[in-house]
Amino acid sequence: MPVRTLKYSKFLKETATNYQYISYNRLNPPSGSPHGAINYSFQDALRIIKPYIRSRWNEQMKVVMPIAAYLALFQIIVLRQQVNEWVQVALGIVSVIGGLMMFMEGLKLGLMPFGETIGYYLPIKLGKRTVLSIAFILGIGATLAEPAIGVLKEAGRIVPPEKSPLLFAMLTNYSHITVIAVAVGVGAAVMLGILMFIYGWSLKPLIFSLLVPTAALTIYASTDPMLADIIGLAWDCGAVTTGPVTVPLVLSLGIGTAGVIKHKHSKRLQGFGLVTLASLFPIATVLLAGIFIRHFLALDIAEPSHTENLISSLSSSTIFEGILLGIQAIIPLVAFLWIVQIAVIKEPIHNQGIIKYGILLALLGISLFNIGLSYGLSPLGNQVGALIPAAYSNIQSLENSPFFSESVGLWVCLLFAFFLGYGATLAEPALNALGITVENLTNGAFRKPLVMISVSFGVAFGLTIGVIKMIFNVPIVWFIIPTYLVASILTLLSDERYVNLGWDSSGVTTGPITVPLVIALGLGLSNASGAVDGFGILAMASVFPIISVLSVGLYVRRMERKKELEGQ
Repeated sequence: MPVRTLKYSKFLKETATNYQYISYNRLNPPSGSPHGAINYSFQDALRIIKPYIRSRWNEQMKVVMPIAAYLALFQIIVLRQQVNEWVQVALGIVSVIGGLMMFMEGLKLGLMPFGETIGYYLPIKLGKRTVLSIAFILGIGATLAEPAIGVLKEAGRIVPPEKSPLLFAMLTNYSHITVIAVAVGVGAAVMLGILMFIYGWSLKPLIFSLLVPTAALTIYASTDPMLADIIGLAWDCGAVTTGPVTVPLVLSLGIGTAGVIKHKHSKRLQGFGLVTLASLFPIATVLLAGIFIRHFLALDIAEPSHTENLISSLSSSTIFEGILLGIQAIIPLVAFLWIVQIAVIKEPIHNQGIIKYGILLALLGISLFNIGLSYGLSPLGNQVGALIPAAYSNIQSLENSPFFSESVGLWVCLLFAFFLGYGATLAEPALNALGITVENLTNGAFRKPLVMISVSFGVAFGLTIGVIKMIFNVPIVWFIIPTYLVASILTLLSDERYVNLGWDSSGVTTGPITVPLVIALGLGLSNASGAVDGFGILAMASVFPIISVLSVGLYVRRMERKKELEGQ
C-alpha cells in the first residue's frame, strides 16, 4: 500500500484526536518528512476520517430519519397504504442526509470564516453606511443560498393553476420575483438588525412597526380573491428565511459590528431579534410582489417563461436542475464574500485550502440536498398529505375510503399533525441550543426542558390548526390576524428578555427538513381535500411557539416575583 503524506491541518487534527500514534508522529516527524507532516497509509487515513464522517452523518440522520419514518409508518400502518416508489423515496432521503451533512460542514469550514472576518474588520475599516450596504447584499445572498428556498420552486409543480392562478404564477413563471422579494426582505431585516445591535433598540417597537403594516397588507389582500390565495405563501416565506445559512452569517456580521462600535447597549441580549426581523420583513415584501404581479404583469399560466424553457431544454433530469440550483446559490455568495474580504476590507484569506474544501463541500451538499428533496422528501410529504383526507372522507381514486368514520378520521388527522409537529421540533438541533441559551440568560428561572416543551407544544398546536384550516378550507387570514393579535398582547405584557426569546423561538421551527416536508404535506392535503391552496401551515407553526413561550415566560416571571416577595 503506498504511503501518502498529508499536510497536518485543523481538519485532520479534529478527526484524529483519538489516535495516539498520529499525535506521536506530529511531535516526532519521521525522517525525510516535512515538519508537521504525517506519514501513514491509505487505510490509516480511512480509519481517521471514518469517525469524522460517522459523527456528521449521525447528526443529520437523527434529524431526518425520525420524521421520514414517522410519515412512512403512518401511511403504511394507520392509513394502510403503501409508499409509492419507495426505493426512489428512500434513496432521496439518503441523499438529503448526505447533502445536509456535507452542506453544514462546508458552511462551517468554507463560509463562516468569511462571515467572522468580515464581521470583525468591516466596521473598523469602513463607515456605517458601507457596513449597512454590505449587510443588505449579504442578507440577499445568504437567503438565496438557503437549502429550503428551493422548496418554493418545487411547490409550484403541485399548485393547480386553475384554482390559484396568481399563486401558480408566483411559483413558476414569476418565481424569480418571489425569491428576490424574500431575499430583499431579509436584506432589509439585516440592515435594521445591525442598527438594533449597535444602538441597543428594543425589539418591541420594531415588532409592532413591522407587524401593523404587514397585517394591513394581509387584510387588503384578503379582499381580492386572487391576492387572497398568496397570503399563506407570504406568511410561510417568513419561515423559509431563517435557516442555517442566513442566521449564522448575518449574526456574525451584526454582533461583530456591535462589538467593535461598543455602544453602551450593544451587549444586551446580543444576537437576539434578528431572526424575528428576518421572519417579518419577507412577509410584507412577498405581499407587495404579489400586488405588483397582480396589477402590473400579465398572468401567463399556459406556458412557462423563457428561463423555464431554457432550464427544461438543458435538463435531462431533476439531477441536473438540483446541481444548477446549487451552483446558483453558492457561487455568487462565495464570490461576494471573497470580494468584500479581499477588495473592500483588504484582509488576507487564511487557511485557503480548508476554505476551498469547505466551499466544495457546501456546493456538493446543497446540490445533493436539492436532488434528495425532489426525489425523497417532497414526494413522501405530498403522498401522506394526499392520503390524509381519505381517513374521514371518500376519495374516488382510493379503494375502501374513507378508512375510518368521519369523527375518528378527523381525530386521526389532527393527532397525526400534532405529533409530527412535536417530534419534528424536538429533533431540531437549534432548539437544544436555544434551551441552553434561555436557561443561562434567565439564571435558571426558565429551564431548558421547559423551553423545549413549550416551543414543541406550540409548533404541534400550530400544525394542528394549519391542518384544520386545510380540512375545512378556512381562509388563512381568519387565523393569522387573531393569533398575531394574541401574540401582540402577550408581547406588551412580557419582559424584554422573553419578547426576544419568544419571537426568535419561531425560527426553530424552520429547519431545512421541516420546511419542505410541511409545505409538501400542505399542498398534498389541499389538492386532495379541495382547498384553494396548501400554504399557511408553516405560518401557524411559527406563531404558536411565540404564544406558548411568552405565556410560559409570564408564568415564570410571576413565580420569580412570588419568590422575591416571600424572601422579603
